[in-house]
Amino acid sequence: MITRMTSDINQIQSGTNMVLRLLLRSPFIVFGAMVMSFTVDVKAAVVFAIVIPLLALVVFGIMLITMPLYRKVQEKLDHVLGRVRQNLTGVRVIRAFHKEQDEITRFSDENNALTRMQLMVGRISALTNPVTYVMINVALVLLLWKGAVRIDSGHILQGDMVALVNYMSQILVELIKMANCIVLATKAVACGKRLQSVFDMDSSLKIEGEAEPLQQDGAAAVTFDHVTMSYQGGGDAALENLNFEAKPGQTIGIIGGTGSGKSTLVNLIPRFYDVSEGAVLIDGQDVRSLPLDDLRQSVGIVMQKAVLFQGTIYDNILWGNEDATEEEVIQALKDAQAWEFVSAKEQGIYTKVEQGGRNLSGGQKQRLSIARALVRRPRILILDDSTSALDYATDAKLRKAIRELTYHPTTFIVSQRTSSICYADEIIVLDDGEVVGIGNHEQLMEQCPVYQEIHQSQFQDRKEA
Repeated sequence: MITRMTSDINQIQSGTNMVLRLLLRSPFIVFGAMVMSFTVDVKAAVVFAIVIPLLALVVFGIMLITMPLYRKVQEKLDHVLGRVRQNLTGVRVIRAFHKEQDEITRFSDENNALTRMQLMVGRISALTNPVTYVMINVALVLLLWKGAVRIDSGHILQGDMVALVNYMSQILVELIKMANCIVLATKAVACGKRLQSVFDMDSSLKIEGEAEPLQQDGAAAVTFDHVTMSYQGGGDAALENLNFEAKPGQTIGIIGGTGSGKSTLVNLIPRFYDVSEGAVLIDGQDVRSLPLDDLRQSVGIVMQKAVLFQGTIYDNILWGNEDATEEEVIQALKDAQAWEFVSAKEQGIYTKVEQGGRNLSGGQKQRLSIARALVRRPRILILDDSTSALDYATDAKLRKAIRELTYHPTTFIVSQRTSSICYADEIIVLDDGEVVGIGNHEQLMEQCPVYQEIHQSQFQDRKEA
């Protein structure tokens, strides 16, 4: 995608500029010179009529050969840039495992493959100019010979011959320009097709049927009705036959081992993915029938990885609600347990945030992300393992603040810690995409071996520590 939005667009711009400057002018000059040559002497001008179609055939033949090759060049460039991006983002891991030489070798292999492909395509494209020169010069020799015969027979004068040579020279110059232009146009067409494939992509999220608009006040009821979810090309189902109902204002805890489907479950609510079977209902309406704007306006979600944008803290919080007042932003920061460190900064909520929040700690980024979700006053609040960087005391304060929210959203909390969800009205225990337990903390401690194992392992570790 990066290559398409940078290199491909630059190639399209260059090709378009050349086409507008040359291809719209040169054909008229070539055609005009041919017509004028026939007004001088038809038999001598036959050389023009023979050579120019042959030349066009050669040039367009080269274009048809190189066009798919240019697409392959851009695809290999995709791979090289992807490798560079991966190495830059994972540079610390590469150094930590002393894999610098391995990555250099992989990059060199991909870069050399790109270089070989570019050289091959460049050599084929480079044939355009010499072929054009050879054919035009052969045509010029034929014209001089034919002209000499016609002059000797008295059909034309020396001045007519000079005019024919001038017309041939004009055609030569314009055809060279057109040949160079066609090389750039070929690249532009190949890149244009790659870019068009992006524009032609349709969203897999279709609005199915018509639903009443969601109300924007009060907590929402969320129902999972025999939900099965499989990722495209992902093999086994990530979730299988999931059934439960979250009543308005309830807090639902979700826990399970790594890869058990916790994030997949909560991502189905704002419809980041569609279910494979069954349905997810909000207030009794299938999310697939709801306009995405209405649906996502009702949901406040905090992802596993806290993402902040360059700007100020205030700007980042306004992503949740662009109409929020300064007082509402501050209240959201207080609820998210972020106001303490924000107020300690010299510029407060107007403190600059670097790209990706590089000047903030992991816990600070998580709390700001939670504040961004809370300022929206959502009907459904989703915290997807979003307190992993918080200490136990701050985590407890945050849970207490969420329970005391005046608008009482229906809350889903995904966590690896049983201490973070033990107060929930209901806890869903997942194991390999299946529900192995539903109930409150006390019920699960009596009835669910998986939950017991998770809880005991954590508290045993704390005792040993």
